[in-house]
This record gives sequence, C-alpha cells and structure tokens, in this order.
Amino acid sequence: MPTSIPLLTAEELTVGYFSRPKTPRPVAGPLRLRLWPGELVCLLGPNGAGKSTLLRTLAGLQPPLSGRLDLGGAALTSLSAPARARQLSVVLTDRVDSGNLTGRELVQLGRHPHTGWLGGLTTHDDAQVQAALAATGTEALAHRPVGELSDGERQKILLARALAQDTPLILLDEPTAHLDLPNRVALMRLLHRLARQTGKAILLSTHELDLALQAADRVWLLPADGALRTGTPEDLVLSGAFAAAFAREGLAFDPATGTFALHAPTGPLVQLVGDGAAAFWTRRALEREGFVPTAAPAALRVTATPDYWISQAAGSPGQRHDTIAALLRALHQPATS
Repeated sequence: MPTSIPLLTAEELTVGYFSRPKTPRPVAGPLRLRLWPGELVCLLGPNGAGKSTLLRTLAGLQPPLSGRLDLGGAALTSLSAPARARQLSVVLTDRVDSGNLTGRELVQLGRHPHTGWLGGLTTHDDAQVQAALAATGTEALAHRPVGELSDGERQKILLARALAQDTPLILLDEPTAHLDLPNRVALMRLLHRLARQTGKAILLSTHELDLALQAADRVWLLPADGALRTGTPEDLVLSGAFAAAFAREGLAFDPATGTFALHAPTGPLVQLVGDGAAAFWTRRALEREGFVPTAAPAALRVTATPDYWISQAAGSPGQRHDTIAALLRALHQPATS
C-alpha cells in the first residue's frame, strides 16, 4: 500500500488535443493525481472518456493542455527522453514490429536507457533481463521468435521488457485487449503480484471492469464528464460512483454482486430460498428467463440446495428437480399448458 512519497503527481492537469493550431480540445480535467510505490491502480471509464489520452499524457507521449505533472520529483517536461525512460516504462496496445527478434532480445531492449552509447549489456543488465523473464514466467519463451508467440505470450514478453527497464513506474494501456479470459485473469493476477513484490507503481487502463474491481488497490474512475474520482474499488462501488460512471452506456451495475446485469427481468416474482453457489447460479438462471428473484414471499417459490431444487406454486405441492434446466422447464410449464 502507499508508502514514502508519490512517484507521480499531477495538479490541475487538463489533458486533450489541439484540434487546430492553438485551439485546445480538452478531454478530461482539471485532475489531481497521485501514484504511490507498491500499488496497482486501474484507470476505468466509459468509451471516449479520455483514458488513453490521460495515459499517453502521463507517459510524456503528448503534452498536457494545462497544469503541472511531476515524475520522480521533477517536472515531466523538464526530463530528457533518456531520463524519462529511467523513471517510467510504457506498454501500449499497438502491436510491436519485432522483426526476427526472440523473446529475450525484445526484453533486452528494456535495458537501453541504462546502457552506454554502444548499447552493450553488462553482467548486471543480463541479470535484470533474466529476473524480468523469471518474474513474468516467460523463460520458456526467451528463445522463440516474438512473431510466433500468441497474444497472451506477447503481452507477457512486453511486460518483461518493461520490468527489465527497471523503472519505479509502469504504465499499461489496455494490456488485456485481445486476450482470452484465462490469460486476462492470469495477467491481472501477475500485475497485482508484481506491484506487491517489486514495490513499483503500476497504472493500467482497462475495460475489464470485474477483474479491475478484484485486483486494483485503487481505481481512477473517469466518467464521460471528465471529473475523475479516485478511491478503493469498494468505496467507489458503495458510494454509487462506479454505477454512475457507466450509466450513460445503459449498464445496470449490481453492487451486491459486483457485476453488470445483462438482463432486465420483468416477469413474475419468484421467492428464492437458499444461499451459496447453488442460489447464486439459480438467481442468474431465473433472471435470464425473465423471472424476478426476491427474498420476500411470492406466488412462486424456489428452494436451491447444493444437490437439488424444489419449485412450488402457491397452493400446490412442491416439485423436486435435479438440474436447473429441469427447474426452468417446470417454471415455464404453467405458461405453456
């Protein structure tokens, strides 16, 4: 958790573009930001809120429209490119043209800010490269051409390159894009572990809202109006700020489950009795079929146990079902008879 002094600070920062010469087009701000050692921060917000613009500004890839941005105690604009590269590393969504480089050779490029003008690697540089491969679990990819790697393997190699750069701060723009679910989960778990173990500050933008709520130490929540909210995921959820940030996209966020509702059931009420995994997945199934689960008494009652389900209409005997599919068929039977 936050210790020492922040690695990056921003005061009254406004980010955006110049649509025409000398005509600023603000996207977000004014913002007050802090990034601390050893924390994983997820930058979240709806499409078009300015997440990538903010990340590129923090990385020094485009200038801010106004405000002050400090990195390592110095104004970011005062740092030369080599000095900035020793303070922060960046992993973007753009596909890297790696040519015929192997995984190790790509990771070795992360040592460039620390080498002399000839670019030769020292024993210390080799040790940093090996440590980065080990930390990301990519030793087996070291000798494979990067062009032959899967998207998930390539993302890990790019993260290893950022680690080999050995900067206090790592910025990642949508690192889970194009990855399947297991690789998205594995990468978020890895980033959380690296922040804890290395003491680095890691900031990433992502659309993986459910994973971010589980993995992030703090969330930077950027709504469409550009008014940034920061805090722990739990505080932002319980305050209603998280749901409000995505309301414009027509999403219904359920703070009780930490998920967005795919269905808007309008059918009959069903009293759902039970707890644990069986009740959770029964609720999901009922909502998908248009029923409205409730804890209050209703004309239809469903009891979920770990081994079976019982459905009962008012004034009728209960029926036992061995699967959720059988339960759903029974609930729909009166409507089709």
